[in-house]
Amino acid sequence: MRFGLLGAGRIGQIHGHNVAGMSGISLAAVTDAVPDAAQKLAAETGAAVMPVASIMNDRTIDAVLICTPTDTHADLIEQAMDAGKAVFCEKPVDLSSERIVACLNHISKANKPLMIGFNRRFDPNFAALKHRLDAGQAGNIELVSIISRDPNPPPVEYVQRSGGLFRDMMIHDLDMARFLTGEDMVEVHAVGSSLVNPEIGKAGDVDTAAVMLKTAGGVLVQISNSRRATYGYDQRIEVHGSLGMLRAGNQHESTVEFAGTQGFLADPVQNFFLERYANAYRLELEAFVAAVKGGKQPSPSGMDGLKAQQLADAATHSAQTGQMVRL
Repeated sequence: MRFGLLGAGRIGQIHGHNVAGMSGISLAAVTDAVPDAAQKLAAETGAAVMPVASIMNDRTIDAVLICTPTDTHADLIEQAMDAGKAVFCEKPVDLSSERIVACLNHISKANKPLMIGFNRRFDPNFAALKHRLDAGQAGNIELVSIISRDPNPPPVEYVQRSGGLFRDMMIHDLDMARFLTGEDMVEVHAVGSSLVNPEIGKAGDVDTAAVMLKTAGGVLVQISNSRRATYGYDQRIEVHGSLGMLRAGNQHESTVEFAGTQGFLADPVQNFFLERYANAYRLELEAFVAAVKGGKQPSPSGMDGLKAQQLADAATHSAQTGQMVRL
């Protein structure tokens, strides 16, 4: 398989290097709105620098990786599908659920693979927890708790174009809620505050939030997000069921602990998503390649992207109005 990479920013660099390091796979072309970024990544991976139109028209390129700004995703998915290419697109498809529906309708006849980059499904620890859930180790799921806290808030300039915490940050956790329970949500109740940086509140967003969800089968899911965790990148999941509880904790910089008169001291948790989810990014691309080669539709799908976005929309509306949203 030969890949074309659209976008050579931070996430594009991760995917570009992962593709270049896979056996039997090559990164054929790179493009970016910043020429120097494309040139640098191309030099590091052995790819050519090509404009978007050339990548789309090149019949030797089998698939494209879309890592460009969010407002370009849906258009590029449609162009790539029209050109007969498989598509891996970073989340979200678009900040508008209506635009996602239009995009999925547009590409429905292409019958080409589309995968949305909800990388946390491929984290080895979370994937192992999901496997044990499916095997029935915890029994019937009753309560799911998901904690996600960033070490530092993003710049206010980023917040202003991000779509808000629920659509930008919590959307990963909303997808995990569906992934872990295997059900769709029917109720959403969200609350949010600006406690970390007053400028985020002035920009119309929140930096601290909690959501309670209820599935069609009655399972309760609670999610908490914060833009500040002084101890590192906090990523934890706990699933309580009729037979017991399954939990996936944080990853630390090392497993070394010191024990002294003041108790046990451990190294800090890993600093941010680049370190925490390095394996997940690699494994999700391997899953995409396997699906394309096997003639199967990959997961997470475009519909998964739509449903996560609809949950983020519902959470945003609930937090803004103080009302529970029924889906």
